[in-house]
Amino acid sequence: MSGPAFRIGVDENGMGPRLGPMLVTAVMAETDERGHKAVERRARGAMRTRLGDSKALVAHGDVALGEAWARVLAERAGVVARSVDELVHAISLDPGEELKRPCPEHVRPQCWGAEGEALSAPDSLLADVRRDLAKLEKSGVKLVAVRSVVVCTKRLNEAVDRGVSRFVVDLHSMERLVLDLRAQAGQPVLAVCGKVGGLRQYEPAFGPLSGRLCTVLEERKECSAYHFPGVGELRFVMDADDSDKLVGIASLVGKYLREVLMARIVRHYEQLVPGLPDASGYHDPVTTTFVKATALARKRAKVPADCFERRAIG
Repeated sequence: MSGPAFRIGVDENGMGPRLGPMLVTAVMAETDERGHKAVERRARGAMRTRLGDSKALVAHGDVALGEAWARVLAERAGVVARSVDELVHAISLDPGEELKRPCPEHVRPQCWGAEGEALSAPDSLLADVRRDLAKLEKSGVKLVAVRSVVVCTKRLNEAVDRGVSRFVVDLHSMERLVLDLRAQAGQPVLAVCGKVGGLRQYEPAFGPLSGRLCTVLEERKECSAYHFPGVGELRFVMDADDSDKLVGIASLVGKYLREVLMARIVRHYEQLVPGLPDASGYHDPVTTTFVKATALARKRAKVPADCFERRAIG
């Protein structure tokens, strides 16, 4: 029996940082039986330099490859982005009004100011990625959609206040994406997701999928899998971004979006505090310096702490 005609890859970026949003991204492909096998083979040759573990291929300050994947996939969906902001909103599952809804009006420029940013991927790299997509299509994998959930610091802190961890927020975002793309596909899908926080048993933590009939297919350290009638199969796979091409592409796009949204925060405070370091937002000395150096500017601007730095449960 052939597998589902639509396959989805989902991954998160920015689970652990101190500053900036968490991104959960999904890409969907129309596949045939050859395509399912092709997705599960690691990229080879030149494609390997453009498709794999996003942490190895896209670094802080060097996001051209992630941008190239994002732009080419957006083109596949009929959107030719002429700016970073257009690209962010083309890929986001939520409309701009919803993304900005938690933001106090005077704080919005911190996260949503697009001044000073520009698309950076060269035409040659865009051409390489288009050729990669053509090769995938010849192997039975036709990319048809990309979507991302942006979870800002404010929303992550609101979840903490409800006793909800980042891992659960990540899981629920994955569910939202799968349900949205399943509706687009018009038939049950196979969704492969990166493992969430080392969880083995996901059923008690489901959110958007809770209450639906669910069959547990397996629950192991390496893979937990579930079947939902009418929705399809969800697999949570360890190191999926390096073993599943669709998860790898989703991770590259999510890494890019995380980097450009964090860069907005840095640029905003550079206008207020000259000489600030280019912080990644992760738990590192540069980010610590950035937090300390912006404290007075944030106090003067009345930026709520929950809009700037993440908190954790406990």
